[in-house]
Amino acid sequence: MDTVGIGFVGAGEVSVMHSRGIQNIPYAKVVGLWNRTASTAERRAREEGCKMYATPEECVNDPEVDAVFVMTNLETHLEYTRMAIEAGKHVLCEKPLCASTEDVRKMKAIADASNVVCMPGHNMIHEEGIFRARDMIQRGDLGKIVSCYVMYNIHHSEERALTLPGTTRHILTHNLYTMMFLAGRPRRISGFQANRHYKELDQEDITLVNVELENGGLAHLCASFAADDLSTAPWTFTIKVIGTKGSTHYTYNDWACAGAGLSHSKTYNAYQDTLSNEVRYFIERCILNGEAPPSTLEDGIWAQMATEAVEKSIAEGITVDVG
Repeated sequence: MDTVGIGFVGAGEVSVMHSRGIQNIPYAKVVGLWNRTASTAERRAREEGCKMYATPEECVNDPEVDAVFVMTNLETHLEYTRMAIEAGKHVLCEKPLCASTEDVRKMKAIADASNVVCMPGHNMIHEEGIFRARDMIQRGDLGKIVSCYVMYNIHHSEERALTLPGTTRHILTHNLYTMMFLAGRPRRISGFQANRHYKELDQEDITLVNVELENGGLAHLCASFAADDLSTAPWTFTIKVIGTKGSTHYTYNDWACAGAGLSHSKTYNAYQDTLSNEVRYFIERCILNGEAPPSTLEDGIWAQMATEAVEKSIAEGITVDVG
């Protein structure tokens, strides 16, 4: 395979960031794209200098396409992932993977029965520091896991939030799979949510979760669009694991530039880097070298089960067992 040809099913904002990652790989290119809104597809095809497909079927069946990035609304992920896998294409599917645990299980069954890679878009783990932290944890360098924190506090306007499925589905998914990658799977979950600044939009702008882990440690997760953290050591996007013998820490704030980003008041360079690193891992290590993804569809199932447990906890005011 001299060049890995990529097809985009869905060509919205996140496709721009994936494209930047592909542009850094000399033996990969965007062959073409399809988008539900034709005007967006036309504009993005001009920007990419690539084909514009009339249908998603045309994209996945193009012989020049080796891998498909599924970046549509989450309710359609299973349909388009199935379509691409059945056409013999590798798939990178954006998170959240599906609307339900049942659908993620179906996606995994389809992928397991194929000879292609299906990698979940769990981009937040794709940092050298996160991989290093996981290695330390797995070697026992940190001792027993005491606590894990995955905190997200980045203000989103009400207009921006209208385009997203809320903090629980859109952001907490990141927190959950990142927690699992580092500290292990959840046993019990208790969740809370609130609306602190939306005036017209009837959905949460902050979700807080407490987790009992299978290994006996505890975790605290925050997904907030309500406000930026303006303190001297902000929890903008922060990951911390504390063990009996040591700790690890990661933050977006070490790589920040003036000027607004896609949704943020600053440009957090590490966010783009996570997507670029994810794309490189998918193409280089999974497609070309046959390695397994660092975060799997099984992790995607657990992240979805945990998300649904959070929603049940909030709706019923109870602590919910996961799994």
